Amino acid sequence: MDETLNKPGRVPTAAEEDRFWTLIESAWQRLGPEPLALRRALIGRGPGDEDFELYALDGWLAPFLRTLTELSAELSSADLADLDRVLERKLHDIDRADIHEVTDGSDDGFLYARGFIVALGRDFYEAVQRDPALAVLDADCEEMCYFFAHLHEDRFGARPGRDSTITRETGGNLAGWTP
Repeated sequence: MDETLNKPGRVPTAAEEDRFWTLIESAWQRLGPEPLALRRALIGRGPGDEDFELYALDGWLAPFLRTLTELSAELSSADLADLDRVLERKLHDIDRADIHEVTDGSDDGFLYARGFIVALGRDFYEAVQRDPALAVLDADCEEMCYFFAHLHEDRFGARPGRDSTITRETGGNLAGWTP
């Protein structure tokens, strides 16, 4: 067993992050061209773009999560723990006041908004990181926030052990809230 798995504060590797985003993208691709086009349009919209229905993807989130569950069915405990660590890091990194200003919401509401941002994939995630104005007011995907931890619990009887010093909870990224 890799001893680094048990060290506090282990940061996901580039390979783990790539695997995470590849899995997310694979789930979306299995749903066909419509959600792909909607995700691209969401990234490409401009400020005040009234031609884009901001909540057009809401109906695709449940099928996406079901497909992601199917794609994750054979993953080991260590694999799910690695994916949860990446998810935690991604949620933590966008726990920022400038993004919250666009999405609004309570502490939980902002966590769920960040879940939506991650669920839409790497391109949207990175676009929002660069330009928080691309985030969506009141959009949420609560299920994404602990997706891999819940899969781990369902399959192995417990959530994966925590081996990081960060949190996905709102306000946990102190640098994101410092003026």
